[in-house]
Amino acid sequence: MPIITFANTKGGAGKTTVALVLATELARRGLRVALLDADPQQWMSRWHRLSGASANFDIVVDVSDDTIEKQIKDIKKRTDYIIVDLPGGLNPLLAKAIGLSDHIMVPVQGCAMDAVGGAQVLEILKQLAAQCDIRIPHSVVLTRINSIITTRSLLTVKMLLAEQQVHVLDTPLIERAAYRDMFNTGGTIYSMDPTRVSNLDKAQVNAQMFADEILRLVPAKIARTKATKKSPATAKRAA
Repeated sequence: MPIITFANTKGGAGKTTVALVLATELARRGLRVALLDADPQQWMSRWHRLSGASANFDIVVDVSDDTIEKQIKDIKKRTDYIIVDLPGGLNPLLAKAIGLSDHIMVPVQGCAMDAVGGAQVLEILKQLAAQCDIRIPHSVVLTRINSIITTRSLLTVKMLLAEQQVHVLDTPLIERAAYRDMFNTGGTIYSMDPTRVSNLDKAQVNAQMFADEILRLVPAKIARTKATKKSPATAKRAA
């Protein structure tokens, strides 16, 4: 039962979109998914109300640093994946969620501000490794990428990440209308009308490839080793 947390201290980095794309794709494959909506804007909760109940999908709201540990404990036995969508900013919830996670996903668009926000999360993880010998697996996922044009700022971000030897997922989340429309209409990219949503087939393929890579990187059943064992309190001190 892996816990995957999406974190970037800058708002608007695409955390909620990429978390929802992953959650719905995993649920479509028959995996039980619980999504913790910790973002004050509660876009996930709004999407869930529009979509209606799903057999493989639970959503948990009102998540805070005081409640998240118990909320995870209450649902972990009935789910295959827990996905945490954090708000932007450096706060106690960020530190608590990091300490509870099996893998941290850091969404970054091809811009300097996103890179800075992502770097703050990566710095916390680096401090945990250096000061506490706690190593939490983590990856950067590039979001809202133009499928045609590679911008200079995106190349700069990729270069900076390579210099820091940060793992970057091979599959970025491409900018697609279908991903935005989910929040307006509810449902998933598989319940949309292809005659009304441009490049819907390409959005579906992108989501499938992204989920495939996550499943290889973070299998549904993972062995927690002593070297990576951590406590939320230790992560909070590092932050």
